Amino acid sequence: MNPGLFLRGLAIGFAVAAALGPVGLLVIRRTIDRGFVHGLASGLGVASADAAYGAVAAFGITAVTGVLVGVERPLAVIGGVVLVLLALRGVRGILAGGDAVARPERPLSRGRLDSAGGAWGSMVGLTLTNPATILSFTALFASIGAGTGGPVGAATVTAGVFLGSSAWWVILTGAVAGLRTRFTPSIVRGLNVVSAGVIAAFGLAAIVAGVLGLDG
Repeated sequence: MNPGLFLRGLAIGFAVAAALGPVGLLVIRRTIDRGFVHGLASGLGVASADAAYGAVAAFGITAVTGVLVGVERPLAVIGGVVLVLLALRGVRGILAGGDAVARPERPLSRGRLDSAGGAWGSMVGLTLTNPATILSFTALFASIGAGTGGPVGAATVTAGVFLGSSAWWVILTGAVAGLRTRFTPSIVRGLNVVSAGVIAAFGLAAIVAGVLGLDG
């Protein structure tokens, strides 16, 4: 095991996770709505998907990489649709939440994603609909020489990516959960509305980009 590769993978995983996008906002929102365990499970789902793409890049599986890049735009449309649906689901929860919105310690709605396993799996699937991530990992790994250590080096840097990403989600969801009980009803409602709007905007942008790419 190469400690240098592990530490560099750790730094990459942490940095990629810390670049908050719609997925990060969704993890924050789930933490506010359902608490630390649900939020952390969602974050670990993102970390698992990041590690999967990191592994493909680190092991240099060019055939898989080619397939993923080839279906990048269809997956972008799928991912965008999922984001819009999640945003609409959140808005529906806000409108129907009543007293639940006023008490953030209570979930806003119940469904199949309420379990930790469901939260993890849904975020794995959503994160994997962005295969462009693999291009980022490929470039980053090439810059640190992730492929120079053979299979052991590739496994080492992949483990670093997963643990680095996981560390970020532990910190973020822990901080949000710690502040959660201090949020007033208006703050909770405002955060949910803003996050739903941003998530929907990201989703619509992904759909438009994917459709234009497919047509062009």
